[in-house]
Amino acid sequence: MSFLKKLFGGGAPSAPAPKKSLEHKGYTIEARPFREGGQFQTAGCISKSIDGSLKTHDFIRADRFTTAEEAADHALIKGRQIVDEQGERMFQPRT
Repeated sequence: MSFLKKLFGGGAPSAPAPKKSLEHKGYTIEARPFREGGQFQTAGCISKSIDGSLKTHDFIRADRFTTAEEAADHALIKGRQIVDEQGERMFQPRT
């Protein structure tokens, strides 16, 4: 029976990932890890207000961790790295 509950969404909901964010060089970095294959995938969002418009950049990395807390901490590290390497270029459309 537990297989059917999992298959059709009847199981207990998974614990939400911790909400962590930080400010870095005028950018807001928010950790948004998600459960994938029994682990937590590193993901996040970087945002900044530019000329009165809020710009955002979502990122997902291949790194996976056993806890949401570890994945969130790693997402903040990766977010700072993206800001340091790309700055506002991350908001430009890719061609």
